Amino acid sequence: MTPEPDPRAALSAEETARRCTEQMWGEDLASKSLGMEVRSCGPGTAVVSMTVRPDMVNGWEICHGGLIATLADSAFAVACNSRGTVTVAAGFEVTFLRPGRLGDVLVATAREVALSGRSGVYDVTVVREADGESVAVFRGRSRSTGRPNPGLG
Repeated sequence: MTPEPDPRAALSAEETARRCTEQMWGEDLASKSLGMEVRSCGPGTAVVSMTVRPDMVNGWEICHGGLIATLADSAFAVACNSRGTVTVAAGFEVTFLRPGRLGDVLVATAREVALSGRSGVYDVTVVREADGESVAVFRGRSRSTGRPNPGLG
C-alpha cells in the first residue's frame, strides 16, 4: 500500500511562511493587544509594526524598552516559525539605540542569520518609520520543537 503524499510537501516556501504566520498570529493575543501588525513574512523573514500609544510610554515619556523588545520578539517569532515547524525562543539580546516616542510607528524587520538542525539565529532591526532611524537591534536564538505547524495540515 502506498502512503498518502504529505500535502505540505507541495507548498512553496512563501506559502508555507504565509500559512505558518496566519496560524501563529491568529492566536497571538499579546502582540495583537499591543496593536502590532504583520506587514510581510517570508521564509526566515518578517516585518512587524507597532504604533507607540500613551499607555506604552514610561515616566520619561519614551516608549518602554520592554515593549520595543516585545515588538522585536514578535517579528523574530514570525520569522523563525516560517519554515513549517513550531519554534520557540531559546533566548535573545537587545540593544537600545534611540528612544521611541508617543505616536511613533516602530517597524521591526527580522531576518534569519543561521539555521542548523533545530537551532536558529535571527537578527531584528527596529526603526522609527518616519525617519528610518534605528531604535534597537535584537539577536534571537530559536529552537524548533520538531512539531509541524498546525496551519499546514
